Amino acid sequence: MSPQQKFYWLIGGIVALLVIASLIGWVLRRRATAENSIAVIDNLNARVNAWWSMVFIFSAAFIIGTTATIVMFAFISFFALREFITLTPTRAGDHRALSLAFFVIIPVQYWLISDRWYELFTIFIPVYGFLLLPSFSALAHDAENFLERTAKIQWGVMITIYCISHVPALLLLDIPGYTGQNALLLFYLILVVQLSDVLQYVFGKLFGKTKIAPVVSPSKTVEGFVGGAASATLIGAAMWWITPFTPLQSAGMAFIIVLMGFLGGLSLSAVKRSLGAKDWGTMIKGHGGMMDRMDSVSFAAPIFFHLTRYFFT
Repeated sequence: MSPQQKFYWLIGGIVALLVIASLIGWVLRRRATAENSIAVIDNLNARVNAWWSMVFIFSAAFIIGTTATIVMFAFISFFALREFITLTPTRAGDHRALSLAFFVIIPVQYWLISDRWYELFTIFIPVYGFLLLPSFSALAHDAENFLERTAKIQWGVMITIYCISHVPALLLLDIPGYTGQNALLLFYLILVVQLSDVLQYVFGKLFGKTKIAPVVSPSKTVEGFVGGAASATLIGAAMWWITPFTPLQSAGMAFIIVLMGFLGGLSLSAVKRSLGAKDWGTMIKGHGGMMDRMDSVSFAAPIFFHLTRYFFT
């Protein structure tokens, strides 16, 4: 199949799943009577409705082309960083560093991707951003809690810009025999991560008993993780035909994505709990904020990118 045919088959499969999920949600909602059941079903339906919007936006960006995809992820980083900073208290002395992050680091990082400048893309934030952000804060002559404030901003920039930017950076990779199909790798990564989150939630609701980290994330259970991870890995293996991987390699890559996504969700849940928040925001109904959808992606994307680049280019 051509890359376009693969893309349309993939989108068709996703739409079919969403149609089935919407019908199941509609039927369950009509039959639900208990308040707890209604709340869970309403939450699931809200997630499915949000997925319709997200699939439409992602598909439109990929169809329009590489530039639209990169711009879309630049906006995702912008909104994710805004949510991170909103929950993380800052002072007037941080405004220069924050301006640098929002209006210089984001556009430059994504421009480097569009320019295919891999060497600078990979070190721009960890080196130049790491050094310049505290320097700009220091110039404001505010030393109160300086280390803590600087660490928060640097960590936010790394997670919301550097890590997330590795998703469209997959378009940079020159994979032999895979020319013109890199956009499918983006879909592969996003689908495996998000399906893993959904399946872990479903398995956790159905069979979850043993909490993994009840203080950090009360909803995550061993049973949910095992069931969701195994299912998402099998789905990733079944999607080998849209990747440059063999079925076994695709299963291995999917498992790594699932594992890193789980660690990302757990780590950023710990950040939220430390700040006394349940969600990062309310931007996406049923899902919370942008970071609530991208927390798993932020950990999975860099690992997936570099493993793919190392072994397949």
